[in-house]
Amino acid sequence: MKTKFFSLLLACTLCVSAAAAQELPRKVNNVEVLDLDGKPTGLPYFGEKNLMIFYVDPDHHRQNSDFTDELERNHRAEGDNLYAFGVMNLKDAPMVPNGMARSMAKKRTETNGAVVLADQDRTLSTAWGLGDCNNRFVLMLVSKEGELVFLRKGPLSEQDIEAFYETVDDYR
Repeated sequence: MKTKFFSLLLACTLCVSAAAAQELPRKVNNVEVLDLDGKPTGLPYFGEKNLMIFYVDPDHHRQNSDFTDELERNHRAEGDNLYAFGVMNLKDAPMVPNGMARSMAKKRTETNGAVVLADQDRTLSTAWGLGDCNNRFVLMLVSKEGELVFLRKGPLSEQDIEAFYETVDDYR
């Protein structure tokens, strides 16, 4: 009986901890990831501009592609105070060799001028307490004060997209 009680108590505690970790806004710190040449680098403009970050599992890089294509076309999330870039979550993409993922990203950045970085060890997701990001497209907005103010993981619903645009309008 005591074992069941303590198991239930532990499960409840873990659920509350996971929910608390997802509360927004919350303070985050700059982290060191890699550029596409494998050199260590921090997140660009951290603390200087508001950041729109696409944290993408290369195994599922087309998840939310309609949203990202529309975002590029409509320029609605652009502004002098906002800087957008991508970070590949390489640790959760064992089927795509790191070199191949970097090569594909380099080709894409040549055509659209975007900045893409690489996270080989889940450094960003661990440091920011994002939880499971495997097989997920993660959309984040970080204020120049270093607060994570928007976070969605996985396929975006119409409500998620609407909430994103409402939030980003305050940070452009």
